[in-house]
Amino acid sequence: MSVNKVILLGNVGRDPDVRYVAQGQPVASFSLATTERGYTNSNGVQVPERTEWHNIVMWGRNAEVAEKYIRKGTQLYIEGHLRTRMWEDRNAIKHYVTEVYVDSFELLGRPKAEAAPQQPAQPRPAQQPTQQQPQQGEQPPF
Repeated sequence: MSVNKVILLGNVGRDPDVRYVAQGQPVASFSLATTERGYTNSNGVQVPERTEWHNIVMWGRNAEVAEKYIRKGTQLYIEGHLRTRMWEDRNAIKHYVTEVYVDSFELLGRPKAEAAPQQPAQPRPAQQPTQQQPQQGEQPPF
């Protein structure tokens, strides 16, 4: 038995690049950054934060959603699996890349630059009180 599962929570590093392959099927690719917090170990040595960059690939309906809603800075939760592919350049040098093929994802936040500004609260029309005022000598209902 074997398992190939990836779970990532991070921020999109660049807008998705969407292209259409055989029979018009969309594929989106972009980078995602995950960061491990820095800390100080028991010896007092400070370990700085560490950022990893992941190559993300989405196909079909996921790619369509990515094209519409995912932008640089968007926070994403991703579940998928790893694939490594190899190609040779024109100098016959082999190159390898590992990518996360997305099975499912969830948009957790939008980039701060695109966040909609808060609208001021609209005044509500005056409403009639729902409780009657106590008559002189009566106790209030609470």
